[in-house]
Amino acid sequence: MQKRNATLGSPGKQAAGEAAARLVDDGSVIGLGTGSTTAFAIKAIGRRIDEGIDVLAVVTSYQSEMLAIEAGIPLTTLAEHPELDITIDGADQVDADLNVIKGGGAAHTKEKVVAFSSDQFVVVVDGSKMKEQLDHFVPIEVLPYAKELVMRCVHELGGEPRLRLASQKDGPVITDNGNFVIDAAFGTIDNVEALSISLSMCPGVVEHGIFTDVVDAVFIGNTDGSVKRLDTL
Repeated sequence: MQKRNATLGSPGKQAAGEAAARLVDDGSVIGLGTGSTTAFAIKAIGRRIDEGIDVLAVVTSYQSEMLAIEAGIPLTTLAEHPELDITIDGADQVDADLNVIKGGGAAHTKEKVVAFSSDQFVVVVDGSKMKEQLDHFVPIEVLPYAKELVMRCVHELGGEPRLRLASQKDGPVITDNGNFVIDAAFGTIDNVEALSISLSMCPGVVEHGIFTDVVDAVFIGNTDGSVKRLDTL
């Protein structure tokens, strides 16, 4: 079987993913996020394993699991290693304060658990994902039983909810955890932390895609292959 097939994506994504992969130290237990930019990091970590480093990885989705296996990265679990050294993950949008919205791949629940289990959480994006203020829709994983209640909560918070539908099957997207995803549009989000808390308080919400107070660094890849690093203060 051929390993590490080429990943589609922009040069910026590749540059960011590969730069972050260089942060992984020999002997680390790492978290692997989900998405096209993270895929470049996973492949780069696989190449470093071929060169001799020793790591274990906790994955956040079936997608990242398959990519890690293909790259030859040994897998473990949070039950075995509840504290991780570093997690590398992508984002749908990042603001000037390094708040993040994730969940375009419907894996944000496990991604948030893994992020908060890590000593260092590094986000990899290309320049198109950077905004002064967040205005991307917020993915919300919900219990199917609570779909209507959560949609009402979103309306009460000033948002426009939409049940995410699958593209190659009839009906809604089903997460790896067996739940639905509601994409909630709030326009420009002026108070990210307040919205994050309010969404978490809605009964039936499993997890939402706003990540605050967890990002340690953002690697921003440019089309020319250069990478800019932003760190939290």
